[in-house]
Amino acid sequence: MHDLISVIIPVYKVEKYLCRCVDSVLEQTYTNMEIILVDDGSPDNCPVMCDEYARQDSRVKVIHQENAGLSGARNAGIDMAQGQWLAFVDSDDYLTADFLERLYQACVDTGSSLSVCRWEYVRGETIPEHGTGETRVYTGREMLANLYVPDGAYFVVAWNKLYRKELFEDIRYPLGRIHEDEATTYRIYDKVKKAAYVDRSLYGYFVTPVSITRGFNPKRMDWVTAVAERLDFFEQKGYTELMVPGLQALADGSIDIWFGLRDQLPGSEKQQEEIRTLIREGLRRVKKYGKFPLRTEIGYRLFLTWPGLYRKLLNQVKMRTGTTVIALSMN
Repeated sequence: MHDLISVIIPVYKVEKYLCRCVDSVLEQTYTNMEIILVDDGSPDNCPVMCDEYARQDSRVKVIHQENAGLSGARNAGIDMAQGQWLAFVDSDDYLTADFLERLYQACVDTGSSLSVCRWEYVRGETIPEHGTGETRVYTGREMLANLYVPDGAYFVVAWNKLYRKELFEDIRYPLGRIHEDEATTYRIYDKVKKAAYVDRSLYGYFVTPVSITRGFNPKRMDWVTAVAERLDFFEQKGYTELMVPGLQALADGSIDIWFGLRDQLPGSEKQQEEIRTLIREGLRRVKKYGKFPLRTEIGYRLFLTWPGLYRKLLNQVKMRTGTTVIALSMN
């Protein structure tokens, strides 16, 4: 008998996309599931749409609550869930038909308590079939290291995964913060003995021209807070091999946010100085665990002294190599 999977979908101001999302879940080849639609005080037609889905299919359950943000909606879904497994889907995204089946079977076949798949940026089209399809197995500590690989975004976000429900027994998403996955996923990995990675694109992350060009959000400082907390966690746990890549990731992301603050948020001098202090502390702190690559260290020191020159040289490197800047998080 297949276990029950609880699929949690926070819903807020997505009436244009909600049906596509929910239909992609209802059409899953894995059918032993409950779908928990969390109407997070949505002011549009979404509450009525959620109730209609529940009327049409007994697997759909609805929570109506005052707006508590994405974290609060996910937490409400976790509290209500009856399944042995949990999956999260954002309400403007959508799934391949075998998303749940592939992730569940990967856990069963490998004895894992968590599974992860690739995801793709989509704009409404069929999700591209990228990846080899093979399944790889990692320890929880190796999953923590995967946060810093080139495809680390696969391992950070909350929604391309299947989790044993007990992993959330003492973990919830932080209220009032964005980048909530950065603040949570590493704590889950720390509890995992074995995890499976399915090298196949099974989740479509929906983007629009508006979402790509929406500009700087001052709450991006929540990312700095989350990643700094993660480093302190690694240090307390003795995960010394994660400290150098973790410190570098914190510095790189924080510098990107510093320029956003300086250029687009007048009166943010305090936050800017907090980031500069983090960079200085990182240059001292790294010596306990190793060292940054020489060019990286020189770059950080250049940023602290002449940030304008740092940015100019960095842009020249990007133009020469053809690289682009990817958003720190999907929020």
